[in-house]
Amino acid sequence: MFTGIVEELGEVVAVENLGDSSRFRLRGPVVTEGAKHGDSIAVNGVCLTVVDTVDGEFTADVMAETLHRSSLGALTTGSRVNLERPMALGGRLGGHLVQGHVDGTGTLVERIPGEHWEIVRIALPAALSRYVVEKGSITVDGVSLTVVDAGDAHFTVSLIPTTLALTTLGIKQAGDPVNLEVDVLAKYVERLLARGSGDLADLTDVEEIKEMGR
Repeated sequence: MFTGIVEELGEVVAVENLGDSSRFRLRGPVVTEGAKHGDSIAVNGVCLTVVDTVDGEFTADVMAETLHRSSLGALTTGSRVNLERPMALGGRLGGHLVQGHVDGTGTLVERIPGEHWEIVRIALPAALSRYVVEKGSITVDGVSLTVVDAGDAHFTVSLIPTTLALTTLGIKQAGDPVNLEVDVLAKYVERLLARGSGDLADLTDVEEIKEMGR
């Protein structure tokens, strides 16, 4: 589990194409400190498993499903990436609960500069737009952001100087793809409502609910 607060702006050192998968070597001295085989690191919002670490770099295998659902397949040697380690239980939750399971990709459509910030408009698939609401949370390339405006096929976010300076969102251009992860709670609510007024709606008696928990 992650928070969407990027710890480090890393770099792709090498990409090895393995047919239906790829092996990435990435540089990230901060996130690799104390990391070992089997640990998780989010790369542009995608939870990857560490294969090995050497001198501030780590290797991760990216399967076909991940390449299909995310923009990691477009990364090349020299690409900059957002890196974050999993949150520690008992620590502060600076952003929102992020799984590192990308729901799909969007496209940066427009950057509107302000005096000290930028408004960024991002197009997203119709299947994801229903989970995005004004003032809600969304993860863009692993960055936890608050939605300013939500439309049927796009949303906007406001980027503060820190986000512009310390993440890839400061260098993304119109037309660039971005990884999107919507709020998982919205998906759970939708799933429960789709089942109708069955089991959960019938549990109106407090004693009945207590009995189920025994």
